Amino acid sequence: MPKIVDPDARRLEIAEAVFRVIQRDGVAQASLRSVAEEAGLAIGSVRHYFRGHDELIVFAMRSLADRLEARLLRHLPELLDPATPRSRRQEITEALLGELLPLTEQTRAETDVWLAFSAAAKNRPDLAEEAARMYDGVRALVRRVLDGANEAGGLLEGLDLAVETERLAALLDGLALSTGRTSPELMRAVLRRHLESLRRPE
Repeated sequence: MPKIVDPDARRLEIAEAVFRVIQRDGVAQASLRSVAEEAGLAIGSVRHYFRGHDELIVFAMRSLADRLEARLLRHLPELLDPATPRSRRQEITEALLGELLPLTEQTRAETDVWLAFSAAAKNRPDLAEEAARMYDGVRALVRRVLDGANEAGGLLEGLDLAVETERLAALLDGLALSTGRTSPELMRAVLRRHLESLRRPE
């Protein structure tokens, strides 16, 4: 009896192989053949799920963004719940924004791959669209977090939230670029110090 393969699961499995190849060798080396070898599949099997190299790379980039988005959204219900104590809200905010930083082995790998995708997007319109979606999504999330904190009375009065959104997003971008040079502990401390500078005193 032939083995039944879940096509969505197989596509994600292939995307994971793309990530490993890109982290090790770069986007330019993520050919259908190298990805198939990394996934332990015949190249024909990869072609069964993707019409070509461009579709494979775009799918992998989108799936990485979707995976991060899903993790971020899990933090929001408790964070935006008015009944959540202020101290707990601060913890959740740091954890949520920390998802965007290379603080663990997994997020370091994701950051490496995303930076490689972003660099490739400068010369590839198909990837540029996904890079722009991620860029806008991060800033929308940061603004939502700041709006929630402001509505709960947790931020200093008179802040320009548009400016603070860009300032915090730029801080996250900069820390992500320092992967391998700045320790996770220092990244957490920098993020915490920045958030503390925005908070209204108890």
